[in-house]
Amino acid sequence: MSVAPRDGAPVARITLRELARRWGRLGLIGFGGPPAHVALLRRLSVEQNEWLSTEDFEHAVTATSLLPGPASTQLVIYVAWRLRGTRGALLGGLCFILPGFMLIVGLSALYFSRHPSLGVLDAALGAGAVVPAIAARTAWQLGLPSWRQRQNADVRARAILYCAIGAAVTLALPSLVVLALLVCGAVEVIARRGVRHGFFTGVILTHAVTLSTLGALGWVAFKVGALSYGGGFVIIPLMQHDVVSTYHWMSGAQFLNAVALGQITPGPVVLTVAAVGFAVRGVAGAVLAAVVAFAPSFLIIVLGARSFDRLRTNPSVGAFLAGAGPSVIGAIGASSVSLASLLTRPWQWGLLAVAPIWLFGLRRATTSMLVIGAVVGAVISVLSR
Repeated sequence: MSVAPRDGAPVARITLRELARRWGRLGLIGFGGPPAHVALLRRLSVEQNEWLSTEDFEHAVTATSLLPGPASTQLVIYVAWRLRGTRGALLGGLCFILPGFMLIVGLSALYFSRHPSLGVLDAALGAGAVVPAIAARTAWQLGLPSWRQRQNADVRARAILYCAIGAAVTLALPSLVVLALLVCGAVEVIARRGVRHGFFTGVILTHAVTLSTLGALGWVAFKVGALSYGGGFVIIPLMQHDVVSTYHWMSGAQFLNAVALGQITPGPVVLTVAAVGFAVRGVAGAVLAAVVAFAPSFLIIVLGARSFDRLRTNPSVGAFLAGAGPSVIGAIGASSVSLASLLTRPWQWGLLAVAPIWLFGLRRATTSMLVIGAVVGAVISVLSR
């Protein structure tokens, strides 16, 4: 085992060919979202090969969780950077993302074809029916530990307020979700550090008429990749209004199914944006959306990885996340309500009623619930002919 590098600097500990193989395997078996990705990467880099110490890995998890964008993907890129520098980061990130991207594009082609079979459509409707319950479970899983970490009564009161703001904006003014997250973060910085340490972020809200279709798709993908905080499910409130109501790229049912595709495929949940891109402009749209969504993650790691130790211990950054985090949780929880409103078939409501028992009561995996929903939808399709 090599000596741990100073200041988190990269040290060659694996060939690029071997890195590509290992990170590609992560992308193939990485079902289950960010928790599964972190567990698989910990086993690979700490337990099996001792490339990183346990402390280094935990510090990396903490630092990437403070960054905007898909945290588990950035963690995957960062560990590859630690092993082989910039080339390792680029290669490792691509190998992790590509398997899920190719699968989601293939499934999107099947679903969004001009004449998809009724079985495919109903299977998709079945998987989409359980997505609201998965969003609710995600909010619960994020919210419970966050609440336990806040012992101070004033801090808890502000967290409840931020959560309520995130939920209210998601339901009433979904186009302003990103602004709500930024404002809640800035308010917490001011509350903890004073106005001198506070900061305000301007967000340019561009209407559809001022952008070309590809320009609008790029903007939506950029928001997902660069302006999201928290778990992968925060992409739902960020995208739903734009995709369904503003640009009319998808119906509500189709958006539900796109989210289901992002959940049922391996790799980053943010790959949902590729399904949206495919609906807009085929394979070219999927590629554009994925590139724009993931580019900030690569840039953040390649350009800023050496500063992660300072980021992790920066009080203002911690305060910002303490404000934005509860707002994200509220937004994700509220998205379960808006997603449920998109259901169109009576049998979908039956599936949605069963999903909480499977997810909360039995504590089973979200992927299995999505598969069950798809199978039920396909069976209903056969029986109704």
